[in-house]
Amino acid sequence: MRPIGRTCDEARIGSAKVEALHLYVPTVAFAPLMDDYNLPAVSGHSIRQSCGVRDELINQIGLSVLSEIMSPTAAGRMLVETSSLMLAARLAHSHSETELIRSPIGSGHGLDGGRLRRVLAYVEEHLAEDITVSNLAKVACLSVFHFTRAFAAATGVPPNRYVSRRRLETARAMIATGSSLSEIAFNCQFSSQSSFTRAFRRATGMTPAEYRRTLQ
Repeated sequence: MRPIGRTCDEARIGSAKVEALHLYVPTVAFAPLMDDYNLPAVSGHSIRQSCGVRDELINQIGLSVLSEIMSPTAAGRMLVETSSLMLAARLAHSHSETELIRSPIGSGHGLDGGRLRRVLAYVEEHLAEDITVSNLAKVACLSVFHFTRAFAAATGVPPNRYVSRRRLETARAMIATGSSLSEIAFNCQFSSQSSFTRAFRRATGMTPAEYRRTLQ
């Protein structure tokens, strides 16, 4: 880990072959955490410079981002948005030079039935558009960090996975109507038809074209 503003000329890993994933967190990623963590004026500049640290949560965040890069989904931007927030939270809470040890302060409001229904309705109305976690948090009137945790607790899945699942369900319905696969990929926010095909096959075990033939 290297704090913002500090330079490093080289990193010696050894003679073994190593694959490395570099994760960069901008200073602005720490701003949404101020209230939830009751932090002082903390930014990426306060993170300890460390080498050889084994942090399983950071490892899992990195693997989820890498998985999205290798196999894009219909809600990749949301995953990266959430991952950036979770990574900043982990760094601020566990790897800060100021030894911050406070747990996140709970919000006075959870994602109750009314808030959840508003969020889910917003998702349905905007499935063909760009949806961000920040959008959904505003609908719920919660901070982004608290919303992300509350949504997962209420639905069993994080926001990006829920949106991705709903877009795949929409894609399946569109296939049944005879829409072109390129049109479906575009309307369901996939970066390309090939990305749509790979995601659909992972979810269903068949390509969109194969699924269409089963309906005939």
